[in-house]
This record gives sequence, structure tokens and C-alpha cells, in this order.
Amino acid sequence: MDKVVFLDRDGTINEEVRYLHRTEDLKFLPGVAAALRSLKEVGFKLVVVTNQAGVARGYYGCEEVEKLHEYLNQRLKEQEAGIDRFFYCPHHPEYGVGIYKRSCRCRKPGIGMFEMAEQWYAVDKSHSYMIGDKMIDVQAGGRYGVTGILVGSGYGAAIKKEIEEKGEKPLYDFYAETLVDAAEYIIDRERKAKQS
Repeated sequence: MDKVVFLDRDGTINEEVRYLHRTEDLKFLPGVAAALRSLKEVGFKLVVVTNQAGVARGYYGCEEVEKLHEYLNQRLKEQEAGIDRFFYCPHHPEYGVGIYKRSCRCRKPGIGMFEMAEQWYAVDKSHSYMIGDKMIDVQAGGRYGVTGILVGSGYGAAIKKEIEEKGEKPLYDFYAETLVDAAEYIIDRERKAKQS
């Protein structure tokens, strides 16, 4: 069985840029490469699952998404922190254009991209995780059956604050300020599970 860390992209790995598709606009968040490398070193597969409504809206094409992912991975591989697989959803049920205007299973909080990953990995859900900066990320992780971690980068800190102010029960299993903190939590949790 494979231990997998599923990751949102924008606001989790790189700075949130509205409809990011140009390589020159890609900026990694602090500590990301080190965090991803530490997860790889303890045997996790790293899989990006990202909604790309910019494709649906006609702002850019699938080629640009794939080119950006290739560039992003090249930069990470230079630091021994490459992503194993990328999956993206190019659909939007309301604002999509042409073939991209439709409801689908892959758009988070749907779990279609997680199911796509099963073509490559025998996902051990009890030892796998979803990290993202939005509620749709942790909701998707929860629906798929993995531990959901809300990260404070991107929109995460504001979401956590709003939940606390409303006194609501969080949908995420753990909150981490950064991807570095999330990786430390995962590694520590797995180490304790092995010892028990």
C-alpha cells in the first residue's frame, strides 16, 4: 500500500496568484521544498490535486497548466522535492465555456482527482493526507477518507479565524500554520503510529 500526501497547489505550495498559468508568476511559499523533501524521505508519494477554473473560463488552456506543472516540478526536483503526479480539474458547472461547462466528479470538493490517483497508487487511506488552504480541500480529503489538514497559508488562516469566531466545529482534522508544520505533524503522527 502507498502512503500519499495529496496537496492543493495555489496557496499551499505556491503563492496565491489569481488564475496562475504563467511560469514567471510562480513563487514558492517559504520552506515548501524542504517540507516536501522531508515527506518523500519517509516514503510518501506526493500528489497535487488542483481545481483550474481558469481553463473552464477560457483564460488559458490545458497546455499552459501542464507547462506550469512541468516547470514547478523541475524547480522542486532541483531541491530533491519533486511531485510524483499532478491532477487538475478544468471544469466549472456555472462559469465554464464549451466542453468545460459541466458538473463533474473531479472538481473539489469532489473526489474524482483522488480516484484518478488510484490508477497509479494503492492508496493506504489510514496513512494518507490532504493538505490545502481552503475548506473544499479538507472536505474533499474527508470525503475520500484521508486526514484533512488546513494550512494557514493562502486563505487558511482567515478560514480558521472565521470558524473559531462562529464557534463552529472545524471540518479539518488538524490545522498547521505552514506546509513545514503540516509535514512535521504528519511525520510525527506516523512515527507514533509505528511505535504503538
